[in-house]
Amino acid sequence: MRALLITVAGLSSRFSKSLGMKCLKCIYYEKNPEESLLHRMVCQNQDFDRYIVVGGFLFEELEDFINCYLSDFQDRIVLVENGAYEEYGSGYSLYLGLREAVRLECDELVFAEGDLYVDSASFRKICDARNNVITMNRESIEADKAVAFYYDGNRGIHYIYDTSHSVLEIREPFLGIYNSGQIWKFHDRERLCSVFRSVREEEWHGTNLVFIQKYFENLDSRSYLAVMLDVWINCNTVDDFRKIDGAISAELLAGERKWID
Repeated sequence: MRALLITVAGLSSRFSKSLGMKCLKCIYYEKNPEESLLHRMVCQNQDFDRYIVVGGFLFEELEDFINCYLSDFQDRIVLVENGAYEEYGSGYSLYLGLREAVRLECDELVFAEGDLYVDSASFRKICDARNNVITMNRESIEADKAVAFYYDGNRGIHYIYDTSHSVLEIREPFLGIYNSGQIWKFHDRERLCSVFRSVREEEWHGTNLVFIQKYFENLDSRSYLAVMLDVWINCNTVDDFRKIDGAISAELLAGERKWID
């Protein structure tokens, strides 16, 4: 079974502040619901057997949105409520989603944070990969918003993120540092289940990078594919959201030029 796990439980505080009202950013739209981040991500690849969506903040609005605008997927969407979204970090939403994926006996699992827009070609590359996947983007690495990863001297992967959005720190020699695309694919069910069981309860209360780090650490580079995302927009504010239309227009224009050539 193939599943896409999307976590959207957070408070959307920066997005709400930029909009001037409380808003769950994954279901925000200005003209029609198809513009929303959640609608785009679910519809971008319709080949999944299950879509696991973990919500929390404004959960009833999320549920209503799915019932109204994603009704064609209702038999495949598994909606999970994170009642501790204010108390715990992103790791707990990932825990709830992974628990559902383990219960469903998923063989392939793509995990995407729900505040992202990525181009269709890059997303398809992740979904179609017959291997584990990590992603990166071309944005600058800034401590106030970036989730980064670096390769140590032995090409081991290390994820770094500052929850206070202050500074990022690396205390060892490294071969390269990248801005994470915040989408991953777990293609090894046995490893996923083993790592899931190994994470301590209190570790799930922090960032989702605890599980991700444990899953990818010590993996041989041949055991995963690193995908550079051509278009990546992290929608922290409504201005970020409004960049999507321009990005899509550029994608379409590039596609037309390629076809003409």
